[in-house]
Amino acid sequence: MDRRTSLRWMLAAAASLPLGDARFSPAHAAAGKSAVPYGADPGLLEIYHPGDLWPLTFTPAQRAQAALLCDAIIPADATSPSASAVGVVDFIDEWISAPYPRQQEDRKLVLEGFAWFEAEASRRYSKPAAALSTEQRHAICDDICYLPKAKAEFAEAAKFFARFRDLTAGGFYTTPQGRKDLQYVGNVPLKQFDGPPREVLEKVGLA
Repeated sequence: MDRRTSLRWMLAAAASLPLGDARFSPAHAAAGKSAVPYGADPGLLEIYHPGDLWPLTFTPAQRAQAALLCDAIIPADATSPSASAVGVVDFIDEWISAPYPRQQEDRKLVLEGFAWFEAEASRRYSKPAAALSTEQRHAICDDICYLPKAKAEFAEAAKFFARFRDLTAGGFYTTPQGRKDLQYVGNVPLKQFDGPPREVLEKVGLA
């Protein structure tokens, strides 16, 4: 199953859950556009591209900011590319643009988190967030990267970062590159399957 298929299933599942009232600000909606839910019968076998199902959210500046934060969370290394290099920004943009309660809550959280990060960059360094050095960006991230230990003044921003980190990891590890980084070996066709190894069966008490 590829990332796009994973996303379609995740969104379809989310649409079926009673998650309470949405907290969605109309000010965040794209001008003149409104998103329409899948309805009761999503076309899970169709091939969709970002923006096909509903208007996307991120402005070019927000996409750039998302890419910088994604790559602070999952940077490129010797075994895998960075999060932004495998389309995680597209994944997050499509996720928060979906017209369902959980996604609309995430949309509010992410956009307000971006605004906070921008204001914090200006307050600390008198620069826009996009102009920060890697060290400056990481210094802000260090203050919000772990909610239980965040100072009181950073608590709301830490909630944003925790959710953004989850979305980044979810997007990255449902790509082929992410699955390879995890050394996940599922979804690979086999010429034959001889059953579980005997040592596995013994461990679970079936041999």
